[in-house]
Amino acid sequence: MKQSGTSALLQDAVLDMASSVASALSGGGHAPDGTATDGSPPGDLELAAARVLGADLLLPAVLCGIPPTADRLDLVRRTLEAFPPRPEAPPTVRWSHWALRRALRQGADTSGTAIDDRRPPEPDAAWLDGAPWPFLTHQLAVLASLALPGEDCAPARAARVRTLDVARGFVRAVRRRDWLQAAGAGRWLTLLPDVPETLGLAAGLDFVELMGGDDPRVLLQVRAARLTGAGALV
Repeated sequence: MKQSGTSALLQDAVLDMASSVASALSGGGHAPDGTATDGSPPGDLELAAARVLGADLLLPAVLCGIPPTADRLDLVRRTLEAFPPRPEAPPTVRWSHWALRRALRQGADTSGTAIDDRRPPEPDAAWLDGAPWPFLTHQLAVLASLALPGEDCAPARAARVRTLDVARGFVRAVRRRDWLQAAGAGRWLTLLPDVPETLGLAAGLDFVELMGGDDPRVLLQVRAARLTGAGALV
């Protein structure tokens, strides 16, 4: 029961954070900081939730030019320190950590905060080479925080040469009613070359939002997709 209760609390915390970011992406101003109401530093639950949401914590800075607050940057720093990837961690975990480090560097840049500005070395990306399209789409959806205008990293390069496979994965996710995967794949597709017009991506994203938008994580991805498709700030 304790584990179940903890999982529910974590899920609620992730959804709250995702909701705040989605609101900021739609013009709702700053995403609320991950600090307690008394101003104390974020606790274990907030850090764990920030780890799940990853680099999208700072997405309003990247896509909307909204400088992150000092508390939000501190939350990201503490999350990176608390959850370094283990040597045996899956590639998506290592890449999510990489994306969060890179987002912190970019976010500190926009806020004028001093930070090590060296680009972190990329993890290995060989696991995507020749991956079947359903698996590729799933992995890219997990790493949707890397789907940014002008992003040049191994997963982005892998996606750019497999547009049709990602499009197939988007359709499959919609048919399976996997709205989070569909939203993540759709976010990638807004940046990929030669997306078939017959896919109807804009209408597809509208449908994903209609059916899955009660989940703030889905809403975040759909709003990010629309911003990147419209040529957001980088």
